[in-house]
Amino acid sequence: MSESRKRPLFLGLAFLFSLILASFENNVFFTVLAKDILQNNLLAVGMIFLHNVLVISMILLGMSFYVSLVVSGFFKREKYSHIVLEHPQTFAIAFTVIIVFLSILRGCALIYEKVSLDVLPAILIMSMPVGIVEGCGIYLTLKKTLSRTLKTRDLVYIYGIFFIAAILEVAFINLLMMFIG
Repeated sequence: MSESRKRPLFLGLAFLFSLILASFENNVFFTVLAKDILQNNLLAVGMIFLHNVLVISMILLGMSFYVSLVVSGFFKREKYSHIVLEHPQTFAIAFTVIIVFLSILRGCALIYEKVSLDVLPAILIMSMPVGIVEGCGIYLTLKKTLSRTLKTRDLVYIYGIFFIAAILEVAFINLLMMFIG
C-alpha cells in the first residue's frame, strides 16, 4: 500500500476510535457524572475542558481524514471534491455555527433535562460569551486544518481557548442555576 493511501487509512481508524471513545465519554459525562460534577467547580472545569478537548480533537481528526482523502485522490471522479479545501473559511464558519448551537442545546439539556422553547432565546443570549469563545476555537481548528497550516503551537493556543471556555461555561452554569434554579 502506498504512503498516500496509508495516511487516510490511519486517520480514519483514529477517527473511528475517537468516535467510540467520545460516545463512551458522552454517556458517562452526561448521565452519571453531570449532576455530581457541578457541585465541585474545579472538577467541573476539568471535566468540561476534557470534554471540549475530546470534541475538538475529534473534529480535528475528522477534518484531517477528509483532507487526506481529498488530497490522496480518493474523490477523483467527484466534480466538487476540493470545494471545501478551496474555501476553508466559509466551511469553517458554517460548521462552527452548527457545532456551537448544538453545544448550547446540549448544555441546556444538561441543566433542564429537556429544552423548553420558551426559555431557549434567553439561554442563547446568556450563553453567548461561552459560544463565542468555543466558536473561536472551533473556527481556528477547522480553518487551520482545512487550509493545511495547523502547527503544534496552534493546537496549544486552541486548547488554551477551550480551557478559558470551560471556566466560562462553569460560571455560566452556576449563574443559570442560581437565577433559574
